[in-house]
Amino acid sequence: MAPRANWKGFLRLSLVTCPVALYPATSDTEKVSFNQINRKTGHRIKYLKVDAETGDEVTSEDIVKGYKVDTDTYIEVTKDELDDIALDSTHTIEIDEFVPKADIDNRYLIRPYYLVPDGKVGHDAYAVIRETIRSMDKVAIGRVVLTNREHIIALESLENGLMGTLLRYPYEVRSEKEYFDDIQDVKLTRDMLDLAKHIVEKKSGAFEPELFEDHYETALIDLINKKRSGMPITAKAAPKTGGNVISLMDALKKSIANEKDAAPAAKVARETAKDTAKDTAKAKKPKKRVEGQREMLLPISGKGGKEAAAKAATTPKKAADKPVRAPARAKKAG
Repeated sequence: MAPRANWKGFLRLSLVTCPVALYPATSDTEKVSFNQINRKTGHRIKYLKVDAETGDEVTSEDIVKGYKVDTDTYIEVTKDELDDIALDSTHTIEIDEFVPKADIDNRYLIRPYYLVPDGKVGHDAYAVIRETIRSMDKVAIGRVVLTNREHIIALESLENGLMGTLLRYPYEVRSEKEYFDDIQDVKLTRDMLDLAKHIVEKKSGAFEPELFEDHYETALIDLINKKRSGMPITAKAAPKTGGNVISLMDALKKSIANEKDAAPAAKVARETAKDTAKDTAKAKKPKKRVEGQREMLLPISGKGGKEAAAKAATTPKKAADKPVRAPARAKKAG
């Protein structure tokens, strides 16, 4: 099922306007998630909205927004009042300026979105804006309203489309001086820096995110599969520590020696991972939605679950079956 847009409106550069839709470029739905349950009954925990003073449950129509003035005083703000101060950016991304991408501090980046033409009209205007941004090697800065709040958005060309990244406001970014002022100013010898650079050079490579593995997610899936299959869970041995570092120079030298020993195995593992990724890409047809590591979960059993789970545990292929999951809900636009 195609994802739903988080926002729909117009992209405008001066008098050039086109209808667009904004889609989240990232997703957490493939990660393993947990529900809170009652240990005694195994039933899921349900939360109720109650009055903090009376303890009575409050219905949705009786819940309004309030700004806290002091301990027991709130200024009530209604939906109509919020609608009255709605901004133009509620329905339009107005491009205000163009800046070099290198000028944007990484601390201001929040999350990426894909901005695409909405419908059959406006593709020409969209292409003009996209190619202008691409040819000038600039990032377009505009404003958009999501979840009732206005955000700054930076637009840049990405293949045949546009990627928009939400940016933080200055008041949301803490000054580094609060944390860095107490860092000691130490003098390092040339030999230390040379050894450290040597380690960096040995570990240098291309950025290949398809080779990244979420080890915690893999461990979670393994734990769930074992518990579902009735296999015993053994406690993990505590990791060995390297001990106290007495000499920084000795630590650097030891690191280089360890890197030499580990390099051949690491290279083989990396090349194997690359080959596996290429073979998988060739064997499988392109998917509209990228599947995550949750595909490694065993299928959910119905009646006779223990027998089915035990059978699945002894059949390696079953471990790659897709789990039965409800379709993910899309967040509503603000």
